[in-house]
Amino acid sequence: MSTTTTPMIPVAKPVMDDAEVQAAGRAIRSGWVTQGPEVAALEREFAAFVGAPHACAVSSGTTALHLALLVAGVRPGDEVITVSHSYIATANVVRYCGARPVFVDVRRETFNIDPTRIEAVVTERTRAILCVHQIGMPCELEAIVALARRRGLTVIEDAACAVGSEILWSGRWEMIGRPHGDLACFSFHPRKLVSTGDGGMITTANREWDASLRLWRQHGMSVPDTVRHGASQVIFESYPMVGYNYRLTDIQAAVGREQLSRLPGILERRRRLARRYLDALRDVPGLTLPIEPSWARTNWQSFCVRLSDHLDQRAVMQQLLDRGVASRRGVMCAHREAAYPPGTWAGHPGGTACDCGADGCRYLVESERAQDHGVILPLFHQMTEADQDRVIAALRDACAS
Repeated sequence: MSTTTTPMIPVAKPVMDDAEVQAAGRAIRSGWVTQGPEVAALEREFAAFVGAPHACAVSSGTTALHLALLVAGVRPGDEVITVSHSYIATANVVRYCGARPVFVDVRRETFNIDPTRIEAVVTERTRAILCVHQIGMPCELEAIVALARRRGLTVIEDAACAVGSEILWSGRWEMIGRPHGDLACFSFHPRKLVSTGDGGMITTANREWDASLRLWRQHGMSVPDTVRHGASQVIFESYPMVGYNYRLTDIQAAVGREQLSRLPGILERRRRLARRYLDALRDVPGLTLPIEPSWARTNWQSFCVRLSDHLDQRAVMQQLLDRGVASRRGVMCAHREAAYPPGTWAGHPGGTACDCGADGCRYLVESERAQDHGVILPLFHQMTEADQDRVIAALRDACAS
């Protein structure tokens, strides 16, 4: 419990005000509150923003990933190469499909999947590569896509945190979500830069896949509500496939449209705050700062520092909390959770089950170090320089003691 009387500085805070209230009210007053015209408008605007031919809105980032795997043909008995070092939803969606995740270690510098380790775990059962743009930092898509094309694999981008992030692609800067793989999946959770309370989006260049996604998200219904209600003749819908209730509501979409219009300003502000952290903390002993590769522009969804071995993660975080500064440990590792006992995942060449145990996996060393030594600092649009100075001072003191 914090011993300070000053206001707590949170790790994150969504940017919402009366504009979002009015947008939600617009949808409510229209009488159309479930998936409808506001959802369609958000899809068009999001596709235009990231430069994608198609964008399909769904109920969460998790459901976006689930549908992306299904449309890519992932079925029971298949394997999907991904990372353990991600929110557990990344691994969970693989198992939703009856497939098995094959975990690959991450780069120390970026917390993202190490492309040089992927080929060794490809087997005849491998169907897709599910790469993560961790905490908004683009992963090495060029190398991943090249390998996937050579091996006939689908590339799905877990871009949950990466709205607004960019990658240098064929000599020009392009938005994550264009997509550069086959599908890209976003989250609109409140921890993300664009929030609808909860929600998600799938982008793709494949028209047939986009059509399938739209069927699956609404119970497999052949005729959307908007078409049926607007028709001058009676239409009877059919259900050619087993689908899901993965729809986004028009109330959420109306809020999302307002959020999307704010995104350029949010990106500018977060990048300015991140530069300020980098300048102020670069000389703190025992602290390694995040690195933005020359070919990537992160949206700084989170600012995660790494502590050296002599600093205790929990003790540092407690000292921050005692000073009124919230923080979060490094991103979790799914293979360390009880939901992923040995046999439910693979983690070394040949795709065989890893026998390392829940902790101390010799194939996921950097993933575990990232969780055990990472500390995510407060970073949000409304953060003042005075707030940031408090965080900087508290972290300096915690590392020094």
